[in-house]
Amino acid sequence: MIEAFLWALLASSALVVGAVAGVAMNLPRTWVGLALAFGAGALISAVAFELAAEAFAIGGGWLLAAGLAAGAFTFFIGNRWLHSRGAARRGARVRPAKDAQGLSIVLGALLDGIPESIVLGTMLLAGGAVAPAFLAAVVLSNVPEGLSAAADLRREGHSRGWILRLWISVAVASAVTAAAAYALLDKPGAAIPFVQAFAAGALITMLVDTMIPEAYEDSGDRAGLVTVLGFAMAFLLSAVS
Repeated sequence: MIEAFLWALLASSALVVGAVAGVAMNLPRTWVGLALAFGAGALISAVAFELAAEAFAIGGGWLLAAGLAAGAFTFFIGNRWLHSRGAARRGARVRPAKDAQGLSIVLGALLDGIPESIVLGTMLLAGGAVAPAFLAAVVLSNVPEGLSAAADLRREGHSRGWILRLWISVAVASAVTAAAAYALLDKPGAAIPFVQAFAAGALITMLVDTMIPEAYEDSGDRAGLVTVLGFAMAFLLSAVS
């Protein structure tokens, strides 16, 4: 359980690294968008070759389908609820700090990060080790996500200290989630492949609903090329590991 906590903390700490860069540097939005596109490509590869493929191999088609649907609808419903609370404030559509919803920011970050953390915990149960390709994909996607969100929060008027405390809290919460997943799922059966499929569905929905549109909005059609680059690098890492 401690190992799961530490691996997830390592992966989620990339959010903090990105947040530090977001509040310390005034990076052009184009660069942020390209970084998001690269991370999205890496996550697509990890979802396909590390999560969905393994869930299908262990649990079969019906379990994969059920998990994908459950994860997709969970993210869809949660994301809609956050939008109703004013959480759609990314990119050029940021609002002043007085209009910001701090709780929505936290919940949105957790909604993105919890599926990844659960998978890191279950990987230790299923194979005894974290897949390097999936870990790299999570880190590569977390850095630009933390950077982009922190930059927007800074533009809204939040203090650097508030932003960094927020992302540190999210990183710790993600690590606790991984440890809980390891402890609660420490039994053989269909739970692990279902959770992997659930995370795959949630992550795919997140990519299409939030990460890829923001990458395209900020960097234009170059986002597609960089997404392929991120996919290729994550796939090669998976193939050689």
